[in-house]
Amino acid sequence: MTQRFIEFVMMQAQQAALFLGRIPNPQTGKPEVNLEVARMFIDQLEMVREKTRGNLTGEESEILTRVLSDLQLSFVQAAGPGGEAAAPPAESDGRREPSPVPAASAPEHPPESAPETETRKKFTKSYGN
Repeated sequence: MTQRFIEFVMMQAQQAALFLGRIPNPQTGKPEVNLEVARMFIDQLEMVREKTRGNLTGEESEILTRVLSDLQLSFVQAAGPGGEAAAPPAESDGRREPSPVPAASAPEHPPESAPETETRKKFTKSYGN
């Protein structure tokens, strides 16, 4: 199951990389940027991380964290002033959107003694907005 989970994460990451212009489009052979679709794949991986928190092996958690950090950085670079496209406006739902956390400082598992409301945060979109 670990290998299948890692393959799933890598397939989602590959799709995000394709839409971030990091992988050439197989039909045209040219990199194409579609930040809206890239954001969707990144958000899906973030959702998987939140929903599986505490249920992943160390290897699964490490790979997922690294992949997300790499994709979020690529998104910021693609959406930034020197990037190839402007980021779509963020959806506003009244929640504060935290900035991405580097992989080195992201906790792998929440502390077991803390109440669930303190250790779990709601799924939000943010890639340098």
